Amino acid sequence: MITGSCLCGAIRYEVTGEPVWAHNCHCRRCRKIRGTAFASNLFVPLADFRFAQGEDLLGSYKLPEAERFTHVFCRTCGSSLPFRNEARGVAVIPMGSLDDDPGREPGAHIFVASKANWFTITDSLPQYPEQIEEQKPTER
Repeated sequence: MITGSCLCGAIRYEVTGEPVWAHNCHCRRCRKIRGTAFASNLFVPLADFRFAQGEDLLGSYKLPEAERFTHVFCRTCGSSLPFRNEARGVAVIPMGSLDDDPGREPGAHIFVASKANWFTITDSLPQYPEQIEEQKPTER
């Protein structure tokens, strides 16, 4: 089991299955909402994810024009937290909120065409100018 939580500890979650994909997103939206050069996101099947505590303290913000962008956060401390994407059948987990090693590292950098000019990618992960579809469990 993989666990995660917010900074104040009021919200906790659990992942009981294997993550299917992870990437570093450099889009402007992810950079703005996380206040960092990129957002590292882990994807797990919805059936393998649950909030164990504090779900009533979750807040969310969805850009009206965005198909896939919803920011979920703790209303007490502001920490970024997982988003349950029902339409795609996955939970999108901000990797910085994990308490445990998920056993999977990001597999790519996406939206590098809009990355911060002041940040240089120095690893050897594949880089994509826009989004890519997350890999399915059989493609690990």
